[in-house]
Amino acid sequence: MGNSAASSATTPTEAATSTSNALPKFDTPILGMVQRPKVTVATEYGNPLSFWVEYPNGLVDVTRTTHLPKGHLASGDVAQEQVASEVPVPPLLKNAQLDIPVDGDRHVRIAKEKSAIVIIDMQNFFLHPDLRDHPTGLDCVVPLMNLVPALRAHDVKILWVNWGLTDHELTTIPPSLVRGFMKSGRGGFGSQLPGPFGRLLMRGEYNSELYGPLQGLYEEGRQEGTDVWIHKNRMSGIWGGQTALDLYLQEHGISTLFFAGVNADQCVLGTLVDAYFRGYDCITVEDCIATTSPAGALESVLYNAGGSYGFVTSSERIIKAAS
Repeated sequence: MGNSAASSATTPTEAATSTSNALPKFDTPILGMVQRPKVTVATEYGNPLSFWVEYPNGLVDVTRTTHLPKGHLASGDVAQEQVASEVPVPPLLKNAQLDIPVDGDRHVRIAKEKSAIVIIDMQNFFLHPDLRDHPTGLDCVVPLMNLVPALRAHDVKILWVNWGLTDHELTTIPPSLVRGFMKSGRGGFGSQLPGPFGRLLMRGEYNSELYGPLQGLYEEGRQEGTDVWIHKNRMSGIWGGQTALDLYLQEHGISTLFFAGVNADQCVLGTLVDAYFRGYDCITVEDCIATTSPAGALESVLYNAGGSYGFVTSSERIIKAAS
């Protein structure tokens, strides 16, 4: 008996290893999560006015239209679970909604009139071959040319969010940002670019226009009343107390945002994270974002966009859902 007990006892080293590998009781297992497991019961997140409902079949309803049968969340709760015998059937899809397949074997149900795609910085300054080499950014052009008309057909707003500075704004930009757009202390915002490109990222200049066919795509939508051009003056389109983008979203009751553009780990990510902080639903369109940063940068954006900030999908999946 003594030998048997001794052989089965846990050594201090083994105990320490076991403890260090165990998930802390109150930890949220986001980091290191390859794929979020599906809920086993219908679950409601949020509050009475702003809420999502996730179902065991993989549907995540972000339309904020149908609470679970038990009603509003109790004060202070962040999720509401139904007992297995009372799991509700997800509501039927309405004409005003779309179910978008996303990574992780999920479908996100959106309300069309409350949704917009935010297309960031697809401008000549970042994409034109005469100014820089950005092949992966150029690869986003065709998917966007296909995606935008499909979203327009369902009354999803098309928001082109771009750098577009005024002379007054040049006096308000912080030094860290000024330095980031200069090389060896030269150039930077408002400086003259070669050829016809004009002053760097100033409103109305050729380098600030959308690249190639995207400018025509925007003009087409502007005339139809589906597309809106929104200027920004920071890496993020939603920073500080209020920006033109944030104001537009609030005035039009938009709560769900698709994200596209360049650079994925800079202006796109900055806008996405600020939108996430403000409570918008964030869906990243994987084949419509790109960056010139080293390997791993894009992967990190996609990992967190799908694991923490919201969801990741593709233009093809959206187009198929909208057809």
